Amino acid sequence: MKSLIGSHDILFITLDSLRFDVAQQAHDAGKTPEISRYLPVQGWQKCHAPGTFTYPSHQAFFAGFLPTPCQPGRHSRLFAARFAGSTTTDATTFSFDEPDLPAALSARGYDTICIGGVGFFNLRPPLGTQFPALFQQAYWEPSMGPASRHSTQRQVDKALAVLRGLPSHKRVLLFINVSATHQPTHIFTDAKKDSLETQTAALCYADSHLGRLFTAMALRRPTLVILCADHGEAFGEQGFFGHRLAHPSVWEVPYTQFILQDTSCR
Repeated sequence: MKSLIGSHDILFITLDSLRFDVAQQAHDAGKTPEISRYLPVQGWQKCHAPGTFTYPSHQAFFAGFLPTPCQPGRHSRLFAARFAGSTTTDATTFSFDEPDLPAALSARGYDTICIGGVGFFNLRPPLGTQFPALFQQAYWEPSMGPASRHSTQRQVDKALAVLRGLPSHKRVLLFINVSATHQPTHIFTDAKKDSLETQTAALCYADSHLGRLFTAMALRRPTLVILCADHGEAFGEQGFFGHRLAHPSVWEVPYTQFILQDTSCR
């Protein structure tokens, strides 16, 4: 990532509450074509989330602690707020003295934009303003929240509108917290309660709109995409439901990173 700063835009998307097994099975079944076209043949990378719910995971993310690969070993980080004793940075890591990624990129001339989703990004109570306040621009409305059946469409529409309003030479950090995959996901089906199947339906819905965003970012300039979940969701495994608990269904999350680039003129 260090070598990309200044030449690439950054698109950071969190698929809130998305389980690894849901994401992988949807990929294997060909249900997420827009995302899958950028995944390796084997699909998503299974990782451990740094937290069991949205707040701690995003606190970690913005400091550079993205989901950690499940395989043993030392895993170097893409970016990192500099601190003494770090053992997971190397020559390729974008290290910075600012406290978080939005501040670091803003200091280097990037416009930083947050498109909110779940309650920690909704600009309403003080807690819902902490993450958006890290960015130069932040947006949220009820139709972008987890209770909306049109949330990803509205989020992508807003992101595209903001991008159109920026000078073409401006580098951008665009962050989106996709709320569709957060409960209640049964609103995307005829079911009465959330399940693996309803979260899959929510992911498929989100996928159907993310392609527009990928295309727009690629046309703008080469873009580094970081796409992951912040935590998973238990649907009754061993009696557990929800998140904010230590269970594999919660701490095992999908992760990928890739470069978007316009190839239409090649």
